[in-house]
Amino acid sequence: MPQIKKHRIRLNQEYRNKIANKIDERLQMEDTIEKERYTQLREQMQPNQDKAWELMHSIGRENYPQEDVDMAWHLQKKYANVNTIAPDSCFHVAYETVRTEDKTDYNGNVVEKKGSPMNVEEHFDFKVDGSVNTNSNSSSSGTAFAYAYFRDELKAQPECNPDINILMKDKDSNNPYQRKICEANDKYLGLGHSDSSNHTSYQKEWDKDYSMDLIGREYCRDRQLMTTKENYDTLIFWKNQKAQFVIAHEQWVQSIQNQMKEIKMGLKGYKYLDEAMELSKELGIEINELEIVNTSSTGLTIFNPKNLADRIKGMKNKVKQTKEEKILARVEYERQANNLN
Repeated sequence: MPQIKKHRIRLNQEYRNKIANKIDERLQMEDTIEKERYTQLREQMQPNQDKAWELMHSIGRENYPQEDVDMAWHLQKKYANVNTIAPDSCFHVAYETVRTEDKTDYNGNVVEKKGSPMNVEEHFDFKVDGSVNTNSNSSSSGTAFAYAYFRDELKAQPECNPDINILMKDKDSNNPYQRKICEANDKYLGLGHSDSSNHTSYQKEWDKDYSMDLIGREYCRDRQLMTTKENYDTLIFWKNQKAQFVIAHEQWVQSIQNQMKEIKMGLKGYKYLDEAMELSKELGIEINELEIVNTSSTGLTIFNPKNLADRIKGMKNKVKQTKEEKILARVEYERQANNLN
């Protein structure tokens, strides 16, 4: 009996994309050094933040005693022209030391001599989108921390991508696709959105635990909170840990991105599906050929009844009508019925 020659399925771009996406998903699930580093630091972030905040709150109250804060609130509520107190989550903290060398101006003139007193200052921001490095003048966006910390939550949203800024690092910063994804991320987390009635505002929930009333006039209440070098160093350690967490997120995503670049190049050179299947098998990633051939571009198996049913259910109108809306709808229905008669 003659053997039937197996038909080789040619690869097209849709199949390549599906295979690449599945490999990418599996790579993100792998227990690597980079992922372990990210996971460990994330687990430490909340406890470290709470400890740092406890210290920060005590520093704030040492500089502005609670009785003074209460009096400031009393005066501000009593007089319309008084605006001297507000809740805050970012602070300029300093300790006093002495200069180890002369400070000169642009002309080389000594303006402060060696041994004279000076303050060493740093900016500490406890908000979820606060600065993440030790340079208070840095333009580094605090969204890097928010995206890294709430990565799983953002990944679960089809329009969001917590890794977008890392994946587009070498691209034009004005890229419309990147901007669109960032806007979706920020909206979901509540960053810069005062009204997040459609879901929990992650920013609001985070920031409410790290806020205290301080006396001042403008951003960071235009004041410097003095403390000891020991306390200052403790806060610096917390801030550096926060930065290390963001770096760990970047390194993990970049490690996967580098692998995917090579994989996509390989897929681009293959002509047949079985070659791509062999690649995934060699990588230790089992992919069912039918998952690639018999799926739509969304990745749902067309012939799987459960997936099809879920898709149909998802298309139904899930907005519940109020009692008033139901009454109006019924009145309109009866009116149209009478007109037909």
